[in-house]
Amino acid sequence: QEQLVESGGGLVQAGGSLRLSCAASGRTFSRFAMGWFRQAPGKERDIVAAITWNGGSIYYADSVQGRFTISRDNAKNTAYLQMNSLKPEDTAVYYCALSTSARIPGVSIGHFDYWGQGTQVTVSS
Repeated sequence: QEQLVESGGGLVQAGGSLRLSCAASGRTFSRFAMGWFRQAPGKERDIVAAITWNGGSIYYADSVQGRFTISRDNAKNTAYLQMNSLKPEDTAVYYCALSTSARIPGVSIGHFDYWGQGTQVTVSS
């Protein structure tokens, strides 16, 4: 059973940066693809980025392409989301999620099996 804990959220001005971390406590993190999702009030939870088990393939949503970078350190059981050039529309609760596939299984929430509790990111204008 994997447990995921996000950290690094907070309040930042537009144009600023934040780095989110996702620490996994189980023994299978390094074998599976993982993703970052976000959910703004009144909206669905949407994928932001995803990465295969070894970082060999990465997916970004169009809205964050060129601004966000997903990465992982399997030796530390940790994944990261570096967020640069933040915009007010990036404001949301950010969740990390782990699949049970080595490859990116898909971009919807149903493709991921384990979830963190979320961390709030607020970007002021």
